[in-house]
Amino acid sequence: MAGLARWCYQHRIVVVVLWVVGLLGLGAAGTAAGNAYNDSFALPGTESTKALDLLQKAFPDAAGESDTIVWHAKSGSVKDADVTDRINGMLKAVSNAPSVASVTSPYTPEGAAQISKDGTIAYATVTFTGQLDDLNLDDVDKVIQTAEKARTDGLDVELGGNAIQQVNQAPPGSSEAYGIAAAAVILLIAFGSLLAMVIPLITAVLALAVGTSSIILLSHVMTIGTIAPTVAALIGLGVGIDYALFVVTRHRNGLMAGLSVEESAVRALNTSGRAVVFAGITVCIALLGMLVLGLTFLTGIGVAASVVVLFSVASAITLLPALLGFFGTRVLSRRERKRLAAEGPYEAHTRGFWARWAGIVQRRPRMLAGIAILLIAVLSIPTLSLRLGSSDQGNDPADSTTRKAYDLLADGFGPGSNGPLQLVAELKSPGDTAALNELVQRVQDEKGVAAVVALPTPPGADLGIVQVIPTTSPQSEETSNLIKHLREDVVPDVEQGNTIQVYVGGSTAIFDDFADVLTGKLPLFLGVIIALGFLLLMVAFRSLLVPLTAAIMNVLAAAASFGVIVAVFQWGWGADALNIGAAGPVEAFLPVMMLAILFGLSMDYQVFLVSRMHEEWVHTGDNRRAVTVGQASTGRVITAAATIMIFVFGAFIFEGQRVIAEFGIGLSSAVFIDAFILRTLLVPALMHWFGAGNWWIPKWLDRWLPHLTVEPADEPVQPERPEEQREPVPVG
Repeated sequence: MAGLARWCYQHRIVVVVLWVVGLLGLGAAGTAAGNAYNDSFALPGTESTKALDLLQKAFPDAAGESDTIVWHAKSGSVKDADVTDRINGMLKAVSNAPSVASVTSPYTPEGAAQISKDGTIAYATVTFTGQLDDLNLDDVDKVIQTAEKARTDGLDVELGGNAIQQVNQAPPGSSEAYGIAAAAVILLIAFGSLLAMVIPLITAVLALAVGTSSIILLSHVMTIGTIAPTVAALIGLGVGIDYALFVVTRHRNGLMAGLSVEESAVRALNTSGRAVVFAGITVCIALLGMLVLGLTFLTGIGVAASVVVLFSVASAITLLPALLGFFGTRVLSRRERKRLAAEGPYEAHTRGFWARWAGIVQRRPRMLAGIAILLIAVLSIPTLSLRLGSSDQGNDPADSTTRKAYDLLADGFGPGSNGPLQLVAELKSPGDTAALNELVQRVQDEKGVAAVVALPTPPGADLGIVQVIPTTSPQSEETSNLIKHLREDVVPDVEQGNTIQVYVGGSTAIFDDFADVLTGKLPLFLGVIIALGFLLLMVAFRSLLVPLTAAIMNVLAAAASFGVIVAVFQWGWGADALNIGAAGPVEAFLPVMMLAILFGLSMDYQVFLVSRMHEEWVHTGDNRRAVTVGQASTGRVITAAATIMIFVFGAFIFEGQRVIAEFGIGLSSAVFIDAFILRTLLVPALMHWFGAGNWWIPKWLDRWLPHLTVEPADEPVQPERPEEQREPVPVG
């Protein structure tokens, strides 16, 4: 690492030019190619997938994405001549639009049930020629524009459905800009130098731009969802600033200790730079751990985020030393430069708040560990009621057409009309038709069912379709319970003694199955990332307790952050103030992605904290000093980095999308808990408590493990200063 750092420092113009050329080249290629983001995902082996496959095989023209056009007559009835004329003209134009397979109008016999009882609300079903991932969204946009032309002062026309939602999804807001602005303020406060503030921002933004352009190109060779670039930006911006912050802080400490600019930069990259590489690898391992789930939707997000993280690491170890060469000693504030000239070199970790706080933790480890565990336990309580699912369009922004269509359907036909279930029956013998009729009667009598509509089944047909409208909304727990009851109780009773095979499908059932699949695979995913993280830390720090402590800390941080998510999104605490929709389930894929991101970020702080402790332990063999010096040296930078992360993630809460808001709140709370409770209180307290046992490893295992150190082996031992031999200064 020292050789790379010195080369980049001495050839800084070349390095900067290479990064700029790379950015311009990838940016031009991405612009020319355009993105090919795709939200498709498959759930092989589930009932809903089987139902969809049967429909696509039997009715290929009617098995495409199905959306709705809803209209409301503010006075009179939707059956009035002026309304019907206007709507019929619009529906005819929609039916002739590209990518539209059919339109079912309420003004036809087969759509008669699509007019509300009071006659003021009606809807038409628009079936497209393919599923959402196969559609040209420009064609969907033409349908929206055509339908909206039918609006008048007395006639509301709104559209709902997944395709409509995707087209009308709010464009990315200014979250990144707000996050960068907050980071700039924090860096300026932390460093007191404008140039020192600018360096991490330059490296992070440049890495993010290059990474985002790469994701656009990557979308042409693998499935990457539309949410992936936003998630990648959220992670990449945070880690990019943090990685640069860690290196710049070490460089500043080197300058204050009397090193030349070049030697300080090389030393910073040879110590904190190694930690950055190691931390970046752990983040990527955690993100790529989603590959074990076998779901293309999540694989694309993991790969996209990993690409940005890798560019952030590359920027920190190549572009950063080049910039340090340009700025020289000006990364120190004027006051720090004057102090250095007047008083001479000094070690940063021997002074200030964090040196005093490290002393307090050293003296009262058991009490502080108890306080930290109590706080984590309280925050984790809501996690016990975690319910996974998929939020419906009733959580879209109030002024969106999808939200208005959802509300109109709920008012006119009940909330369940926004997500009807489909019973798809394979009829294998003549007697199965009678069994299907029996099923219709059974389902009509079930609690939680508002209506049952059986589509006509011609003689000799091998497939029967029944539409079931629940009394509750698609995201409601009662709807999930109804799906489970139909599958486990009602359908098996009818199938018994007959050859009929019935599958419960529909979009609501698909999302329910998605939650079940992810819940089933979660233990495997959790085991994989914990095991890999444990092995990496064990190899790096030659210890069993350090990686074990890290694994436990990660689980505690995850439990506490999920508690915050449940309280806000599932219980609805503060949801109105944050404008994130009604209380509902937590998105099914959120725990997997949160765990991947959180384990990676938690490892960052663990690596930076413990690597400094281990460095001191190797040089002195004194655990008490190692833990105290490690915390005093890294406390300021870890909390500053965490504060930046909190603001970056928090800015995404106001992106206008519930899913992104869940990430914003979940990750910002997780980082706060990890940095200000776990790394500031619990980890150093436990390491004081464990003593030299922190660094114990069986000799046979030590010989067997490969040697991979985070800090350089030839780091010179700093002589102990008189002020370091004093007892920590009491506070309060």
